[in-house]
Amino acid sequence: MNDLSELLSIEAIDDDLVAANKKGLFQQLGAAAGRLSGLAPKAIVTSLSDREKLGSTGFGNGSAIPHGKVPGLDRVFGYFARLQSPIDFQAVDNMPVDLVFLLLSPPDAGADHLKALASVSRTFRDKQVLAKLRGARSKDAIYALLAGEEALNAA
Repeated sequence: MNDLSELLSIEAIDDDLVAANKKGLFQQLGAAAGRLSGLAPKAIVTSLSDREKLGSTGFGNGSAIPHGKVPGLDRVFGYFARLQSPIDFQAVDNMPVDLVFLLLSPPDAGADHLKALASVSRTFRDKQVLAKLRGARSKDAIYALLAGEEALNAA
């Protein structure tokens, strides 16, 4: 069972995001995450872009885990987006990306950041979960897949 409930709220799910390219995606993610976290969208976009310069966060099988550290956060923050149409992301397998899990952490969250990244990557490694995320018909269904049924029932 997946349990990303500590990272993700149902409000932090977009099941139909429109983005033309990676830069546009980062701007959309920055705006959405900024609204929910209170952070400046520009700081989020800068953090994601800086991290991406080190190597693509395109994880493979149509998924990506853009991540970065942003001052002003008090905990690890997650945001999930299913794109309306796949985009080129320079992923490790060169496949276009349509499932994105944004991960933001405070600058001093070394171990927590790595633990969260490992949890998301474990989830995105499961091709059955990816197929279910692509077929989910609502934000509730996506949340149930990512956070686990128990978390949804407790919400």
